[in-house]
Amino acid sequence: MGEVLLRRRAPRVLVVDDNLDTMVLMRELLSSRGYDVVAVPDAAQAEAEIRRQPPDLILSDVIMPGKSGYEFCRELKGNPATRLIPFVLITGLSDREDKLHGIEAGADDFLNKPIFAEELFARVKSLVKLKEFTDELETAESVLCTLGLSVESRDPYTEGHCERLAQNASSLGHHLGLEEDSIVALRRGGYLHDLGKIAVPDEILKKGTNLTPEEWVVMKQHPITGVNICRPLKSLRLVLPIIRNHHEHSDGSGYPDGLQKEEIPLLPRILQVVDVYDALRTARPYKPALGHEQAAVTMRDEARAGLWDEELVVEFFSMLKKQRQVA
Repeated sequence: MGEVLLRRRAPRVLVVDDNLDTMVLMRELLSSRGYDVVAVPDAAQAEAEIRRQPPDLILSDVIMPGKSGYEFCRELKGNPATRLIPFVLITGLSDREDKLHGIEAGADDFLNKPIFAEELFARVKSLVKLKEFTDELETAESVLCTLGLSVESRDPYTEGHCERLAQNASSLGHHLGLEEDSIVALRRGGYLHDLGKIAVPDEILKKGTNLTPEEWVVMKQHPITGVNICRPLKSLRLVLPIIRNHHEHSDGSGYPDGLQKEEIPLLPRILQVVDVYDALRTARPYKPALGHEQAAVTMRDEARAGLWDEELVVEFFSMLKKQRQVA
């Protein structure tokens, strides 16, 4: 008997091939090793299966009716929701150019026809293990984001704050033309920026602006605490500067490092702008909420005074204006 994979859930493999014999062969071979196999003849049906239940691995022919395997792979790899699913192209084509097309489309591996069972098993086992590691990292990130939300929940006046920051920061990243990795980091930073406040006592966290010098020492440690919590996850490396530096000011009066102007990395400067706007627009026990126009005037004045990045403040309100026009 074939090796049965011991997992709480059998790894799901999606086979996409319009050749019935190939489809049946791969389904029987992989099912004998304990995989949950779904086989479909074209990309359109494969997309429907992915929407229904995302697989752990995709094995796709190159030449099929409708979309080719290259097109199918390129679309999945371009979608943040599916780009981490390992994708193997199966082809009888041996030309070097064909393989380059697959690499350019984002394929993780290749199998040549005719398919040999042991090679199929080895490739599938390796890529499913890679997907397990990816899922574990995503789970760890989700736990940290949930912790970030738990900090927010300690203060009823900040309900929805993390979600709004994640949305506005990533939207501003798009508006500025940043790369996808930076936009993802901004979205994660919206949830994780104040994670270190988990170590700040409620009596300090909810007090507002009238903190004693001793209480300020405690409060100013939260960016460093947040970085220490997130540092073990390499996938959060772009988020670490956001967590550490989103309380810095352009004039050097911020914390924890007293950075000035361009010494502050771009991503924390972006999150800082949307964070300030959200704070001004939110009522607290010690202050009323400002209207949009009042918040805009306040932020422009504070940017000119040296607190925030003036160019980013201008770009942020330009983005909000465009969003309102579209709406």
